[in-house]
Amino acid sequence: MRLKLMVVAGCMALPGLLLTGATAAAANPATPSPSTTPSPPPSATPSAPGHENDPPNEVASTESYSTFRSSPGFQLPFPCGQAWAGNNSGSSAHRGYELDFNRGNTASADLGDTVVAAAAGKVVISSHQGSQNGFGNLVKIDHGGGWTTFYAHLNVRSVSAGDTVAQGQKVGTVGKTSRPGNNISPHLHFEVRQGAGYPGNIRKAVFNGVTFGYPIQTVTSKNACSGGGGGGGGANPHTPQSVCGNGYRVVDSAALGAGGTVYLMYNSANRNNCVTTIKKNSLGKATAVGAYLEVKGKPRVTDNGNFTYFAGPVRAAAPGKCVKWGGKAGTAVYNSPFEHCG
Repeated sequence: MRLKLMVVAGCMALPGLLLTGATAAAANPATPSPSTTPSPPPSATPSAPGHENDPPNEVASTESYSTFRSSPGFQLPFPCGQAWAGNNSGSSAHRGYELDFNRGNTASADLGDTVVAAAAGKVVISSHQGSQNGFGNLVKIDHGGGWTTFYAHLNVRSVSAGDTVAQGQKVGTVGKTSRPGNNISPHLHFEVRQGAGYPGNIRKAVFNGVTFGYPIQTVTSKNACSGGGGGGGGANPHTPQSVCGNGYRVVDSAALGAGGTVYLMYNSANRNNCVTTIKKNSLGKATAVGAYLEVKGKPRVTDNGNFTYFAGPVRAAAPGKCVKWGGKAGTAVYNSPFEHCG
């Protein structure tokens, strides 16, 4: 298993092409404002009802669009600690404040990476849109009060219409699905919408209370992080990086209920993987926590016990192999399939 390095990429362009004409914006992105109530696009003209990019919900919405409230407190739609480059200007298909997200040094570097819910809500669409539009595998989440988020081009959908999801819960993986014959490079197409009337209902994205620095900015996820920011809560003095050590970066993570989060890390310098479970409650008190890492074809490495702040680190090298990883906090358990191969 190897980590994919971060890079900016858009819908159908490689990194070098994307930065042409936008180098200044990428190097000095617009200074984000602390607004949590973004304004609509100034030039967007609402389309007629039934527009292909405004597909009908598959189940009933959480609330009526006629009732509005402040933003639900969105976080980046990726696991805690991951840095992703968002781009609004790299696709001719964009008509408002949509974002395409990538990381990695090749066009397919982030294919299969985990996508998580930007905020809690109800899944109202989970389907392949086929020839209806260019969204491909689409998950749409209704957050109530007229707020929705779109996660498009997914390789795999991990939730079904009607499911209730928590902030930071896995909803799918980065992919390149689209309409038949539309050959695109892997990326996550992400939208925040408020109310009806595409594309006038597309809003500027706000992550962790800060407006995205349009048109291009690299953002580090605070989604479901322990120690604050993004639904994590608590005051654990330890982080995945501090437990696994210098040079390790988050590849994937999974919430363990309210008890903690288990993280899969990778160090590109020594090519080691590392897993740790960071507690969110009962901090300073010895409670049941565990973490494990298993390289396909080799014995599992495990650290289980009663710990005050975290379990692990457990490390292993996996050149050319898939890994299975997971952990527990109290009665909550997560077990991954064999994945992150390479």
